[in-house]
Amino acid sequence: MALHRLGKDPESPNGGSPTLYYDDAADTYLVQGWRVEDASRLAQMDVPSHETVVEIPKRMIQFFPEVSRGADV
Repeated sequence: MALHRLGKDPESPNGGSPTLYYDDAADTYLVQGWRVEDASRLAQMDVPSHETVVEIPKRMIQFFPEVSRGADV
């Protein structure tokens, strides 16, 4: 398995998160972002206990290969 960092939030102070990764073995994306803890927002979703919700700014969408250069990763 190799994780490929696709991009960090260009507006994040000190080069921190959010960050988007691609796992080439699983063919999945991993998102490092801000944990959503707002109960009213979480109540609108059906999140199983073994999952969590993270938030990234809209400007991060540019790093998904499907958006930036087609479907190839």
